[in-house]
Amino acid sequence: MTTPTVTELVRNGNRVGQRVELARYTVPAGERVIHGQRVNGVVRVTDNPTSGRSRAYRVERELEQDGNAALQALVADYVEQAERHGEIPMHVPLGRYLAHIEE
Repeated sequence: MTTPTVTELVRNGNRVGQRVELARYTVPAGERVIHGQRVNGVVRVTDNPTSGRSRAYRVERELEQDGNAALQALVADYVEQAERHGEIPMHVPLGRYLAHIEE
């Protein structure tokens, strides 16, 4: 029996960690999944379609400085916004985004 070898995944010269599913949600455009992944030591959170051809969005990066509680809060709020508005939070019309900020 051979011992499994662990190799470090490298893309474009960057160390890339395993992609981890953090949450799922559904909007009229389809089901989406939020992933967390460490790239070159930096945590990145992305919003991706589960199937089909649709845009992926980077939600946040560098959350490793704020800890797991900040990551969990971000994901919970993101999913809540998707459910409330019925659309991908990162694909919000600018007018609605600015109105939300001014409230």
